[in-house]
Amino acid sequence: MIAFVRGQVAALTLNAAVVDVGGVGYHVFCTPGTIAGLRLGAEAELATSMVVREDSQTLYGFADVDERDMFELVQTASGVGPKVAQAMLAVLPPDRLRQAIASEDHAALTAVPGIGRKGAERIVVELKDRVGTPVASVVSGGQGWRNQVRDALQGLGWSTRDADRAVDTVAADAELGAEPDVPTLLRAALRTLSKA
Repeated sequence: MIAFVRGQVAALTLNAAVVDVGGVGYHVFCTPGTIAGLRLGAEAELATSMVVREDSQTLYGFADVDERDMFELVQTASGVGPKVAQAMLAVLPPDRLRQAIASEDHAALTAVPGIGRKGAERIVVELKDRVGTPVASVVSGGQGWRNQVRDALQGLGWSTRDADRAVDTVAADAELGAEPDVPTLLRAALRTLSKA
């Protein structure tokens, strides 16, 4: 198993990066948030998970070990493969995903493309006792959601200026004092950008 790759970012697409490790280019599938943190030509280190199938060997990359561990854990639930697991982490950061499973928040789980109501219920039943305790991940000032939404928009190809404008537009929807629902704010920001 390849636990991580470290090297120069040789190429970036909407869902993958090529990392040059000692002259070998590793094609690594990543979430938009992870892609947003990479820069072409810069040195990067990605925690990785290798999925071996009969007809392929695919490498998935993550910004940190916690993301990778959640990716591997959610795949132990029935009906969750690597693509759905990656989609889960694209919509819900690891701690929010833990919180959704632990609190049986089916609505948060069904916000992930490819997960319906029954799938969300099955994930909760199979993983509730295994996800651990959610750690408070609120960034000081309660503005951590801004960075998450901005990074996701940039990972989807929007410019920094457009992403910032969309974040400012949906900021009014984020209630003061409450933890904002990042997937809902991301969808609202995408609607704002599509109208522009």
